[in-house]
Amino acid sequence: MSLPAILATCKQTRFHLLDDNPSKEIDVDGLNIVVNSSAADLTEDTSKAKTKGKSKAKAAGRELISDAHLRLKAGIHYGLLGRNGTGKSTLLRAMAEKLIPGIPHATRMAILQQTDDQDNELGTVTNQDKTVLESVLSSDESRNEAVRMADYLLKSFEGEDPMEPVRAIRKIRHQKAEKHLFLAHKSASLKSGARGLQARKDLKAAEVKLDTTAEMLAQDVDAINAETVASDTQDAVETLQNLQSQLEDMKLADMEHQARRVLLGLGFKEDGLGKKVSTLSGGWRMRCMLAGVLVQDPDIMILDEPTNFLDLLGVVWLENYLKQLRDSSETTIVLVSHDRDFINAVCEEIVILRDQKLTYFRGNLSAYEQDHEEQKLYLGRMKEAQERQIAHMESSIRENMKLGKKTNDENKLRQAKSRQKKVDDRMGLQVSANGGRFKLNRDLVGYHLTSRAEIDIPVDEKGATMSLPDATELRFPGPLVSLEGIVFQYKKTERVILDDVNLVVHLGDRVGIMGLNGSGKTTLVRILTGQLSPFKGKVSTHSRLKVGYYSQHSVEELQELGRGQPSLTALGLLMAETEGNLNEGVVRLALVRIVWSAPQLLILDEITTHLDFHTVTALATALSSFNGAVILISHDRFLVRSVIEGKRDTEHKLDEDFEGLEEEETEETQRRRSVYVIKQGKMNEQKNGVEQFEQSLVKRVQKLLAVGKNYSRATWSDPWPGRATFILITNAVVDSTWKPGHASIECRL
Repeated sequence: MSLPAILATCKQTRFHLLDDNPSKEIDVDGLNIVVNSSAADLTEDTSKAKTKGKSKAKAAGRELISDAHLRLKAGIHYGLLGRNGTGKSTLLRAMAEKLIPGIPHATRMAILQQTDDQDNELGTVTNQDKTVLESVLSSDESRNEAVRMADYLLKSFEGEDPMEPVRAIRKIRHQKAEKHLFLAHKSASLKSGARGLQARKDLKAAEVKLDTTAEMLAQDVDAINAETVASDTQDAVETLQNLQSQLEDMKLADMEHQARRVLLGLGFKEDGLGKKVSTLSGGWRMRCMLAGVLVQDPDIMILDEPTNFLDLLGVVWLENYLKQLRDSSETTIVLVSHDRDFINAVCEEIVILRDQKLTYFRGNLSAYEQDHEEQKLYLGRMKEAQERQIAHMESSIRENMKLGKKTNDENKLRQAKSRQKKVDDRMGLQVSANGGRFKLNRDLVGYHLTSRAEIDIPVDEKGATMSLPDATELRFPGPLVSLEGIVFQYKKTERVILDDVNLVVHLGDRVGIMGLNGSGKTTLVRILTGQLSPFKGKVSTHSRLKVGYYSQHSVEELQELGRGQPSLTALGLLMAETEGNLNEGVVRLALVRIVWSAPQLLILDEITTHLDFHTVTALATALSSFNGAVILISHDRFLVRSVIEGKRDTEHKLDEDFEGLEEEETEETQRRRSVYVIKQGKMNEQKNGVEQFEQSLVKRVQKLLAVGKNYSRATWSDPWPGRATFILITNAVVDSTWKPGHASIECRL
């Protein structure tokens, strides 16, 4: 399925950078973005709009951004916030593809999108056919183009035909002319006035250049004279030398080391770097794509939900890696994530996409939320005080008007009119745009301004309101599920996945299960839900138990169902599955499918993957008041802290309806709250909850980053073949397999 077409427009000024000047900064005013179902529809709608006269008619389609100011400073890490569907991913795609006028084409962009269908324009072999390491190394488009052209020219010199280099250099010239013509077309369509006239001249020149290179490419070899052959051959030699020099400057050996470091940090094993990408699951392919973005050194790096499919070790590693990047690189980063802790740790500034506008806040997410609350309180008090003042003044005005008319007192009437003018003109926001005290002669200047701005109290942008039905009564007490001495392995010859696991869950309990990918979390869930039988041990369930199970594949299942039955609505699906016993008004289809029967036990496996962080907050609130039991498998630290541990996060505001430890203090019986970590088959309770697990990973990540930062590979010759050789390197760890005559050493300083 093709992506929707994007039309981006903005105010063009003579101060915009030329296309041949790369920039790490973006400053685009009056930005409008419209999406349509296809490029053909968008082109047709735009052409129709242009025939309606000189008025700037907007193109038909869905308008996501209107008259916004896109402003990014060099080297800053931005977090882009906004509800799902507001256009975050579309904005990022428009930036990455340079569809927004004002973004120079020479600016190097690297983007991670939530799809692996990205085009591979330069190579003849798709990434699916490459190994993991090869795929990451081939992610740099500028390097790919240089390698492709260098290989093409080098092969032309290896043959016996002296005309091959001539044909090769002419083909390269023609390809460059095609690219130049594309950029010239875009430049001419966007510019007007003197710059537009020059752009149209450049376009004409580019068209002539393309025709010339096409004629030269099509020229019969017998018609080329010896002098031209020599000139083109020399040009091919010089071009090849320049390309080889560029590749040397790129330090490909360093890039391979960096690629290995990033892949290992994201969870790949050394022996997995040689696997074909086509053999990987969707989650590991996304990790491979993320690594491909991280190894580049772009001007602007765009990360759309980079923590999806990462376990907590990968998330913590990525957090620390991006924080290190702030000190060692001038790359500007724009990221979208539902993980509150991740945004808070990585981002220095926040960009809010709301009501088709972009607003900015200098500080991380927790500072933004704190400032938002303070503004609400401050402006709310200002408005209340002003409303009391207005009520008092209007009462005084009425009294003066009444008394003035009764006694025919002109002074009273003038006083009443003066006070009325003050109410009309001078009531409103008491601070200037710069945050200082409002001054009439300074801040209310211009014929179009007759009064101060009204006091606009910030409104919370909450996620979808969620309400879970109460659990069905059990009629008689007892544990919902009990695991006793569970041992599981898929084959007797393979490793033990779960080893002596014990767990008892009662109604109202909150159980969090964490661990690295492959530790056995999903296997445990499949045993809990009856999909797998343990090798040893006993699984007991309440006779009246109803389980609601959300798996990592629930969304994919619904998407597949939708592709198979395009006319099926969400309500129609639920009506069919529930035999009509469901009312309208359901917000989240996947969650509703598991809660409509009022289960006593909810098992949620990575439920936050496809949610924005506003909805994650709403989900945490809904789960906090659920009277059944919850087993949560998640790497989202905020969700585990709030739902399982019942803590009101000090850095992130929760809804007022949230029910946690504070609310339980007034109750006779408190919920049992436990966080477990599965490691090497064992399930161990974390006395300090998710914080304990996170701290253990932080130490591990710091070692990984330190090792990767000071990693080098050397080759040495054995001076005494056949004899054991010992090497001492101070303050270093040597990992070497000795071989007579030659050996490879990996040294981690």
